[in-house]
Amino acid sequence: MVFSSLLFLFRFLPIVLLCYFVAPRRFRNFILFIASLMFYAWGEPVYVVLLLASSVLDYSMGLLIGRFQKAGNAKKAKLCLLCSLCGNLLLLGVFKYADFLIGSFNYLTGLDVGLLELTLPIGISFYTFQTLSYTIDVYRGEVAPQRNFITFGAYVSLFPQLIAGPIVRYQTVEQELSGRQENFDDFSSGVVRFVNGLAKKVLIANNVGAIFSEIAAMSGSELSTMTAWLGVVAFTLQIYFDFSGYSDMAIGLGKMFGFHFLENFDYPYESKSITEFWRRWHISLGTWFREYVYIPLGGNRKGVKRQIINIAIVWFLTGLWHGASWNFVLWGVYYGVLLIVEKAFLLKRLEKLPAVVSRIYTMVLVVIGWVFFSYADVAHGQEFLMALLGQAGNGFMDSQFIYIFMGNLVLLVIAIIGSTSLPKRLAGKIMNNRKVVSEIATSVFVLLCMLLSIAFLVSDSYNPFLYFRF
Repeated sequence: MVFSSLLFLFRFLPIVLLCYFVAPRRFRNFILFIASLMFYAWGEPVYVVLLLASSVLDYSMGLLIGRFQKAGNAKKAKLCLLCSLCGNLLLLGVFKYADFLIGSFNYLTGLDVGLLELTLPIGISFYTFQTLSYTIDVYRGEVAPQRNFITFGAYVSLFPQLIAGPIVRYQTVEQELSGRQENFDDFSSGVVRFVNGLAKKVLIANNVGAIFSEIAAMSGSELSTMTAWLGVVAFTLQIYFDFSGYSDMAIGLGKMFGFHFLENFDYPYESKSITEFWRRWHISLGTWFREYVYIPLGGNRKGVKRQIINIAIVWFLTGLWHGASWNFVLWGVYYGVLLIVEKAFLLKRLEKLPAVVSRIYTMVLVVIGWVFFSYADVAHGQEFLMALLGQAGNGFMDSQFIYIFMGNLVLLVIAIIGSTSLPKRLAGKIMNNRKVVSEIATSVFVLLCMLLSIAFLVSDSYNPFLYFRF
């Protein structure tokens, strides 16, 4: 089940909201827990057991870590932390990376070891990182162990962000899990945020995604250079509106139930360096790797050489986290190299350049990076990359490019403008000190977006979520 589906919008969500707000407060976490398991079971009925096993493991280890630390037994507390780390990473490794490792081993050795061919559990990378952050934070003494399993289960399985994030650290919602106060203002702003995300996903991401799908299906000999650039720009817009739209919907749903998740995107395509881009894109993942990998490795505290090694490790793992495929590893290495170069000398020079130049530099590199990300078939991705660099089999520009470009020009302009903070800034200036007008305009905008999104969902079968596979 996805948020941008009629089943979710008109059956699941209204029923859950009704049950949730009718129920006494002490039962609301239980309702969220059961509803979240049902939500997950709709797409992955078997792997609910895996989600519950991960929850039981980390709930138990959290309690034991707290007990041993209170007793002054640091060794046993560390052993429990290692059990949590190994157990979660083993589950993730088996279900997500086993076939990748076996396939790579077969390729290198010429052997033919059989693949496990396990279905990838939806959202396993997200909820694994969430539960790991909990036990690590308990071990560090940053949060107290959660003693109520229903409350902990609601945190792990919370359906607004279970499938594709944002990754919510336990300490972010620790107080709200037991003491949140739902109110009308949060609920109404949550509805606005949800509908905004739904429109980004259905009206923009799906439509620019269709452009990329059409171009990606072409062989290298059919591509012109401009067609290739049009395709990757379409993917650049698709993945932003797809993932930021999902994050908006998750944050909006969280607000409806009284939770306040942290922002996951901050207009990343306005960045003036790759370093800044990764402070603005998928913020929850970047924060996780910084807090639980980069800083524990030493961060930038142990000299330049060690910092470079730490960045390389983090970005190899970041690429691998996104998928069990060499294209994601290459994507991670690509960004690791760019970030190391910026840290070493380039960042200071970029700061001295005009903003427009540094933004163009950043966006060109980001757009090229999405080629690695979008093609699981490395050979096909290489063909596409060569076309971008002027080695296209069909020349610089052809009639096919003109036809696709002109047919989607308005959509592309709307998407490009919409990926910046310009609409928000303009709306803020127009509605400044006009509360009543602002509320009416917001209501009309939300209603229009909702009606258009529903119309598209009814008539269009193309409705993927890119980050579900992670």
